Amino acid sequence: MVNQISSTEPDWEREKLQQWWSPSRQLLKSIRQYQKWKSYGGLLGDLFCGWNVLNYRFWSCVTGADIPLNCQIQGGLLMFHPNGIVVDASATIGPNCSILQEVTIVGNVKMGGHVEIGAGAKIIRPVTIGDHARIGANAVVVCDIPPGATAMGIPAKVIEKPQSLENIT
Repeated sequence: MVNQISSTEPDWEREKLQQWWSPSRQLLKSIRQYQKWKSYGGLLGDLFCGWNVLNYRFWSCVTGADIPLNCQIQGGLLMFHPNGIVVDASATIGPNCSILQEVTIVGNVKMGGHVEIGAGAKIIRPVTIGDHARIGANAVVVCDIPPGATAMGIPAKVIEKPQSLENIT
């Protein structure tokens, strides 16, 4: 049996820095640190928020990604090649997802846990994507994707429906 990645419990090891030059992980770190210090408030919180905004801007330029500081991303996100990734601030990304380059996610998208999005995919309407779903490269998603399904094409159509979700957590 293949070791399943959880769709509910974030795996923070996926975001952990393994070396300094890891732009996607540095970008996520700056976003998470900004959100942490923003919740503290006060003079110290404002000071560290300012520092993390500078880090965020640097790593946003390096990666070419447009992910807002106030985004709603749960833990364990992987961005292998973060260039050109655009995420709206009102989109919600679940735990342990992976996003490849040139992906666009518009506002009010609700993404479940362990969703894999292929290179160049566009989610251009406020849809819900279920846990363990996969979106193919260059797919244009305009409708909901059920849990465990695979969607491809323009517009994206579900090509593989899950047989059983009993082994998926």
